[in-house]
Amino acid sequence: MSDDPTKVAIACQGGGSHTAFTAGALQRLLPEICKAGYDIVGFSGTSGGAVCALLGWYGTVSPDHAPSALLGEFWNDLKAHQPAERYLNDLAVGTAELRTMGVPFPQFSPGQTPAGIIGQRQFRRLLEDHVDFEHARELSTVLRERERREGLIHPALLISAIDVLNGEFRVFRGREMCAEAILASAAEPGLFGAIEIDGRQYWDGLFSKNPPVRDFSTTDDIPDPDEVWVIQINPSERSKVPRSLHDIEDRRNELSGNTSLEQEVAFIKQVNEWVDAGYLPDRYTHTDIERVQFDEELRWSTKLDRSPAFIEALFRTGRERADRFLTERRE
Repeated sequence: MSDDPTKVAIACQGGGSHTAFTAGALQRLLPEICKAGYDIVGFSGTSGGAVCALLGWYGTVSPDHAPSALLGEFWNDLKAHQPAERYLNDLAVGTAELRTMGVPFPQFSPGQTPAGIIGQRQFRRLLEDHVDFEHARELSTVLRERERREGLIHPALLISAIDVLNGEFRVFRGREMCAEAILASAAEPGLFGAIEIDGRQYWDGLFSKNPPVRDFSTTDDIPDPDEVWVIQINPSERSKVPRSLHDIEDRRNELSGNTSLEQEVAFIKQVNEWVDAGYLPDRYTHTDIERVQFDEELRWSTKLDRSPAFIEALFRTGRERADRFLTERRE
């Protein structure tokens, strides 16, 4: 058996507030990966998963930060603490719940409503409070140069969004990371307006790569991972066929979020077959897909819930599932 470290990439699926689960899981996984026996080759993410991937990556590569602390601080600041925030949070969740029941509401473009505009502005401020994006870009450039010169492995960062006008996927790298890239990946069109970057308009990456997985194997400057650990928010299975409008909308949301993930995973499985058959160059390796899954059946509307108790429960569940995942690997 080879004594070389296992090269691991972490892919974070999007799912709004449910990605607090991802943050909790990363708090448990990253200290384990940083031990001897592993090399982190990359983080990827979409929407809320993009935020977690960014914070995990930035905390890992920046000597002045720790990923667990960054993740905890960001999500703590995202919670609806104040009475006014709690009122607006309950209103947003309740309205979303009624919509899934078929209750009619006036329709407005989110980019033209105060709620959508203010929400994006607050989200940008929160990101910039926790990540120095100029420093992040500089770090990415320096690390890439060190990797080229010294052969050291440093984690890449891949954030997914989609071009609204031509439908092309865009994966933002660490060297081009900015608040707009995260906002674009999180720009769910029912909530936020499109984000302009380099003259192009972008929407939520849930429409494209959710999250990027195949890019770990197809991007030339990222070492081919031995394993990709997918932190999956949307349940793969449900216990019964949905009948009510509520349940149908919930399952539609889960399946739409999982479709692109399964396509990404299917690509890796196909590449594995080619690798095992000897059809590909040596730089390509067999890549195992492992999953840390949040399999609780929650309402779609709770993806908007920022109540402290809910966020804290998701954090605990994420840490517990990640701990179970690591325990099973040792057995």
